Amino acid sequence: MVRIKRVYEAWDRSDGARILVDRLWPRGIAREAARIEAWRKELAPTGALREWFDHDPRKWEEFQVRYRSELEAAGKMEELKELAGRAKTETVTLLYAAHDETRNNAVVLKKIIEKFLKGRSAAA
Repeated sequence: MVRIKRVYEAWDRSDGARILVDRLWPRGIAREAARIEAWRKELAPTGALREWFDHDPRKWEEFQVRYRSELEAAGKMEELKELAGRAKTETVTLLYAAHDETRNNAVVLKKIIEKFLKGRSAAA
């Protein structure tokens, strides 16, 4: 199972493997207190894409397309397949810092991982 959660929400045993997927470390979060298993900043959007998007809801659809393209061009789909493989046997929680819980990079990553879990190509 793959889930997403704001890094500012309290740790819960049901989180399983907590993976931070932001490029920047979240403000005000102590590394020890965060209980993060891995910080996969290489899976985050580039700074240029992040700045272009600027959490503007009108840009959300295009952001998803551009972000997927970035991930594919950087060869990151294999890493996402590995996370999908892990999510078959344990809970993987992707952590993000954005205020918008429905339009952020973790949402896109979760969709890609779920497609891999269903045995479909992430491009489908």
